[in-house]
Amino acid sequence: MGEYLRTADSDWFKQRLIVAMYCVIAVFVMLICRLFYLQIIEGEELRRLSENNCIRLQSIDPPRGLIYDRNGILLVDNRPSFDLSIILKDAKPISHTIEKLSEYIKTTPEDLMSQIKKCKGISVYKPFLLKRDIGRNALAVINAHKYELPGVEVNVRPKRHYIYRHTAAHLIGYLSKINSDELKSGKYPLCNSEDFIGKFGIEKAYKSYLRGERGGRQVEVNATGQIVRVLKTVNASPGHNIYLTIDLKLQQKAEKLLEGKAGAVVAMDPATGEILALASSPSFDQNSFVNGMSHKQWNALVSNRFMPMINKALQGEYPPASIYKIVTAIAGMEEGIINKDTIFYCQGHYKFGDRDFRCWKKTGHGNVDIVTALAESCDIFFYRVGQKLGVDRLAWYANACGLGSATGINLDNETSGLVPTAAWKKRRTGAAWQQGETLSIAIGQGYNLVTPLQVLVLTSAVANGGVRHKPLILKTVETVEGETIDDGFYTKREITGKLPASRQTLDIVKKGLWQAVNTEKGTATIARIDGINISGKTGTAQVVGRKENETSDEQDVASHLKSHAWFVAFAPSEDPQIAVSVIVEHGGHGSSTAVPIARELIRTYLGGG
Repeated sequence: MGEYLRTADSDWFKQRLIVAMYCVIAVFVMLICRLFYLQIIEGEELRRLSENNCIRLQSIDPPRGLIYDRNGILLVDNRPSFDLSIILKDAKPISHTIEKLSEYIKTTPEDLMSQIKKCKGISVYKPFLLKRDIGRNALAVINAHKYELPGVEVNVRPKRHYIYRHTAAHLIGYLSKINSDELKSGKYPLCNSEDFIGKFGIEKAYKSYLRGERGGRQVEVNATGQIVRVLKTVNASPGHNIYLTIDLKLQQKAEKLLEGKAGAVVAMDPATGEILALASSPSFDQNSFVNGMSHKQWNALVSNRFMPMINKALQGEYPPASIYKIVTAIAGMEEGIINKDTIFYCQGHYKFGDRDFRCWKKTGHGNVDIVTALAESCDIFFYRVGQKLGVDRLAWYANACGLGSATGINLDNETSGLVPTAAWKKRRTGAAWQQGETLSIAIGQGYNLVTPLQVLVLTSAVANGGVRHKPLILKTVETVEGETIDDGFYTKREITGKLPASRQTLDIVKKGLWQAVNTEKGTATIARIDGINISGKTGTAQVVGRKENETSDEQDVASHLKSHAWFVAFAPSEDPQIAVSVIVEHGGHGSSTAVPIARELIRTYLGGG
């Protein structure tokens, strides 16, 4: 009996031992499986998360290249911006951190939390931008309380600063935050959602020179996200500095002369095509785009009837008025319809068909040759020349003079204007061209449309003997070390064509433009400056048609119906160094409104009187 009990106890013990061994083996198998899962299957991800808890990569934005005028005067630079961010992983408890932070930056916790909640898919390991440019005072407060603010950091980034507010705004352009469509377009592969890019003007056109290359650094952080040490740094490469062709003094003078008016002024060196000034009025403050603009501010800009966001110098399209008589004169002489001795009689009106076409001078100019017709802007003379030429021959010469197509200036959204033909009208309206319409075209009215920059290129070509230059706005590019970069692309002088005129024809036209300023009956006599010979042509572009018995006195017309005032000029007449194009919207007569602007601009540049 005893032996049996001992055997039973031994069997029971062995069974219990086997069960225990199986349990131990099962536990070890589970541990090994878990270890395999963590080390092999999830090892890479867990390693990444582990390293991310202590080692992080931070981006370093490159300083954007500086912009200078032709004389080395700084126009655009960078200033430090203190940008406040939060890393949600380190900011726990978030509600407590946000509440403390709101006290130090004078805002509400609700405002900060709403920003975070609006951004879906936000990474808890990456800095989330809460507020740009908090200022030095807020920076000092946050640094003093940084141990109460886990996960909160302030990064110093270069911020664009336009030194002369409103100055050359349409030429220089501005930076603004990249939007989602631009990010998706593939045109900005190195940008992220917080980057600022050139949206307009020079800032956009020369982004490849200006933007620089991003850097970065590898840092070790503690449990609250505070940087313990910097492990490695790759410095950002600053953008190149660029020198524009404009003269700041002349640019500011042009803008001052346009103050309170809508219009544009462009000045060029006729020998090179270099733009000396480019002003469009009204202007805007570029810094408001960088600092952040409210909906109210934006709506005020886009709803302004004088359209401050339009660069009128190369986007504004206007009837050329009597400026176009330069083209009609060239066409008439080159086609042999008139010569320097041709005389037409002006009695103040010209009967064509069943309509009287009037001259601006009601009493008429009497006997007029081509030089006198240009100097005194006789409409009757050019009606008769235009009638003999026809619209299509006029159009050919206008196109050959550079009208009806973009000048090629390296800025976005340049418009091409309009040079009408009989075929164009048929396509556009379905109606045949009427011969009477040619008379209007011949004096720059009707369907004709030009930009101030186009007529400047034409005027410069007349001044320099017939060469049409591509407008140049970039003079040189330099590295931060001062080394000149000459790739010959953007800074290359380029001839885009020549006027369809002989030397003799141009000499006659230039004589007429000189007499417009320097003879008693010329239309631009108030342009005179002692010691400087100026040549020019006025123009008064009607906004609405006038009836035959309606007054032509601009003082009796509502301001928004007044004619646009034109004046183009170059000086000195014998050796031109500057050409100017001026348009004042609803300014009335060119002689009284546009001429004084050009005169003072020439005086500023050449230093006369």
